[in-house]
Amino acid sequence: MRELPKTYDPKAVEDKLYQFWNDSGFFHAEVNPDKKPFTIVIPPPNVTGQLHMGHAFDETLQDILIRTKRMQGYEALWMPGTDHAGIATQIKVEENLREQEGLTRHDLGREKFLERVWAWKEQYGGRIISQLKKLGSSCDWARERFTMDEGCSRAVREVFVNLYNKGLIYKGHRIINWCPHCATALSDAEVEYETQPGKLWHIRYPLSDGSGALVVATTRPETFMGDTGVAVHPDDERYKHLIGKTCILPIIGREIPIFGDEYVDMTFGTGCVKVTPCHDPNDFEMGERHQLEQILVFHEDATVNENGGKYAGLDRYECRKAVIRDLEEGGYLVKTEEHEHNVGTCYRCGTTVEPITSAQWFVKMQPLAAPAMQVVTEGKTRFEPDRFAKTYLRWMENVHDWCISRQLWWGHRIPAFYCDECGEMVVSKEDVQVCPKCGAAHMRQEEDVLDTWFSSALWPFSTLGWPDKTPELDYFYPTSTLVTGYDIIFFWVARMIFSGVEHMGETPFDTVYIHGLVRDAQGRKMSKSLGNGIDPLEIIDQYGADALRFTLATGNSPGNDMRFSDERVQASRNFCNKIWNASRFIQMNLTIDTDKQAALPADLATEDKWIVSKYNTLVREVTRNIDQYELGLAASKLNDFIWDNFCDWYIEIAKTRLQNGDENVQRVLCYVLSGAMQLLHPFMPFITETIWQALPHEGPSVMVSPWPEYDETLHFAAEEAQMETLMSAVRAIRNRRSEMNVPPSKKAKVLVLTEQKDTFAAGRVFFAKLAYASEIELIDAVPEDAAKMASVVTGDAQLYMPMGDLIDFTAERARLAKEKAKVEDDIAFVMKKLDNPKFVDKAPAHVVAVEREKADKLREHLAKLEESIAALG
Repeated sequence: MRELPKTYDPKAVEDKLYQFWNDSGFFHAEVNPDKKPFTIVIPPPNVTGQLHMGHAFDETLQDILIRTKRMQGYEALWMPGTDHAGIATQIKVEENLREQEGLTRHDLGREKFLERVWAWKEQYGGRIISQLKKLGSSCDWARERFTMDEGCSRAVREVFVNLYNKGLIYKGHRIINWCPHCATALSDAEVEYETQPGKLWHIRYPLSDGSGALVVATTRPETFMGDTGVAVHPDDERYKHLIGKTCILPIIGREIPIFGDEYVDMTFGTGCVKVTPCHDPNDFEMGERHQLEQILVFHEDATVNENGGKYAGLDRYECRKAVIRDLEEGGYLVKTEEHEHNVGTCYRCGTTVEPITSAQWFVKMQPLAAPAMQVVTEGKTRFEPDRFAKTYLRWMENVHDWCISRQLWWGHRIPAFYCDECGEMVVSKEDVQVCPKCGAAHMRQEEDVLDTWFSSALWPFSTLGWPDKTPELDYFYPTSTLVTGYDIIFFWVARMIFSGVEHMGETPFDTVYIHGLVRDAQGRKMSKSLGNGIDPLEIIDQYGADALRFTLATGNSPGNDMRFSDERVQASRNFCNKIWNASRFIQMNLTIDTDKQAALPADLATEDKWIVSKYNTLVREVTRNIDQYELGLAASKLNDFIWDNFCDWYIEIAKTRLQNGDENVQRVLCYVLSGAMQLLHPFMPFITETIWQALPHEGPSVMVSPWPEYDETLHFAAEEAQMETLMSAVRAIRNRRSEMNVPPSKKAKVLVLTEQKDTFAAGRVFFAKLAYASEIELIDAVPEDAAKMASVVTGDAQLYMPMGDLIDFTAERARLAKEKAKVEDDIAFVMKKLDNPKFVDKAPAHVVAVEREKADKLREHLAKLEESIAALG
């Protein structure tokens, strides 16, 4: 048994303990037919990223679950790995290349640039893994995966080709979201919408026959060069007579049709909509329905192309200004209104997204969405909290085809091959060197790569060996619980579910445990712009990993955001110190055999039965809370039990017995503390391991010790009630003494009038100590001189303390007289102001009101002092 140092120093133990756990193989899981599996796949962080508070929150919750299940006897696998993070990683390397060498990726060429990215990955790829280890994450590092490793890459090709052969992947010329900064297409889920102030411009489009004009309202005049029609609602009485006619596009002079479409909102703007099929998804759909011409007016960098005529070369916002100026000068601008509207922005860089038509690769979603919705509606996969199932289903009901091609170099290159001779396209799991149609050897692979989320959608089964039928895949899939934030339900969760159902024939996980975001103390989202981000590694360095983990756990309720503050971490650090000091005190007072685990003695005192029963209830409730994903509630209950019941009550009660060499109380202390450390271990692994090793125990580590189980024979309801009676009496006495400013060193006789004399008699020794009593007397009636006693009443007793035991009457009279004189002086000072008409008339009303309130409070204080003086006689 190791002796605990005087103070707990996380830095002295955390790295050593983590190495001990890892070297001992405690994190590793194997196919084990004798055990039930429990599997969590880690949401793979960006390979070149750094640990932020969101990661720390996510990994802490996962580690709590996996450590609990491991102790409960499951074959618990926490599958780790990292994501290649296409856009994020490529941008990092491009920035470095530009800053350090003044080069672009095009200067290097694709092959050389990718060599640089792989080198960057090798240099920084291990950083976030080492940071996860600092947090205490008990992942099976022997199984660590990377979304672009050989196995995952093979799975990606397998899935792509299978879906293509089923007609579920196609290449099409459609409207997509384009980020001009990242220079790549984005899926719908990668676009974040925000309300921005803007304008609504009313523009006159002359009718071709010269009979008048119609007025369109638009928020995007810079795209008008690509207008190929004007839409009105077919039932709009104002315009239905114009359907089938044509109008003239201002400035450009092109004749465009006027048509009816039920998409048009008659109440918005003028009820006439300019239709630009290449630059608005709704316009694209109308264009398809009415066979409109498609005219693209922007380059990929959002500058105007040759189709923009005189505006060619201008940035889109410069173009907007020029167009408005020309429309105004030509007499086409009718009016301008202020208008707030939703604007799509890139989730990665925040740039306003440009809808454009482009040849891209898509996944056909409707056939995949239906079975993925079914597994949720049938309860095969459930969301915790349940409200997020509705969010998921609503999104899946309205899902559009998924644009999966990205104009990047870093990522899984799309396995489509083109023949330069005959134009044949071949999609293949293997590289194609010879054209199967014409026999030419000039085959060129698709330049685009796949969306990062395409590979991470396969994570639950690709990491277990799929497409091979491995023992691990058969044993650990479907996985058990996915832990993730609500912000990536669409990015990742939905795609994993439909991928698992499509390729494995069953859902990838039983439960999706959704947590919120970590916000600052004011409830604001952490961001670079606000400068309110908190580095979890700095918190670990200052307070230890356990303090950080416990703070994240106690602030958490499923699905809700949590606020993080330094004060809360300090409270968790104080909890560590409380546990440590209590454990050290117990260890220093042990005389029993410390070589084996302490069993409960047969003979238990009332207070022993109380703490054992309370601990027994804690086992049941914490286990249930963890099973129901109420991790914050479980952490709070552990905190309350250890701090209040165990440290502040039971240890204080036990001290006298310890001094007398009572071995029974030693066994109870060890039994409860050891068990409490097991329950607390998933939340605070380092300090609990250190303490558990310092107590009588069996087995190599607390993390592989059996999880405590509720025992009905250790439920002592009567003793719990008796102890509550005594504790209530102690609290009442302490509160009364505090009100009277009586120090703990001042002992007083306590007379107890109660029907529960046996309870007070049994606890007489510790009750007297905790109530600062010189002696305890059980009485049958109210004392005759009760008026000269301080008294308190609880639910089970009336308690009396002679005033003479509590107070030095002469000294108290002098103290009260001095305080009374000061209050009278304060009243005189305030009243001098209030009796002065100049002050009352000239001072601001709120200042006068403050003085009057001050006078009232001083008079109340004076009255209480006079009551106290009168009571002393």
